[in-house]
Amino acid sequence: MTVLTWSEDRVEQLKKLWEAGLSASQIAAELGNVTRNAVIGKVHRLGLSGRAKSPSVAPRQRKARPAQHMMRVSRPASRGNTALAHAFEVDLEPDPIAFDNVVPISQRLSLLELSEATCHWPVGDPSSPDFFFCGGKALAGLPYCAHHSRVAYQPATDRRRQPPKPTR
Repeated sequence: MTVLTWSEDRVEQLKKLWEAGLSASQIAAELGNVTRNAVIGKVHRLGLSGRAKSPSVAPRQRKARPAQHMMRVSRPASRGNTALAHAFEVDLEPDPIAFDNVVPISQRLSLLELSEATCHWPVGDPSSPDFFFCGGKALAGLPYCAHHSRVAYQPATDRRRQPPKPTR
């Protein structure tokens, strides 16, 4: 690795090339034995921020378009992810098995026991030996039972209205 000091001649040449509008890569190639990043660093240390801008950089004028009258069709307002909206339109009965996060011991499953027909809702800390999955009957096309689906797939407007829960 070669260490290069900036001599007065090289600094003057750098200033001239910078004012001429050359890029840092072009200046590095012109000076030789110096990197683009070294040129950028030296330019900033010297405070050479102003450069002459070429006229080709000016933005082009856009052609004025005639006003087009479009007929707007009103649509029902829906916000958030509507992919799972049908799950909320169905009047779901409360799930007696998994109410208030109380899951019977006989229903609890490990990761290896899960299937498409069982609820995949995790309960507890995964690093503890008490960790398990709900294991209740999953709704068709969803990974969770009715209770956990209501918890997982809340409409965006409901989530915004609830005050944040205090952290412990």
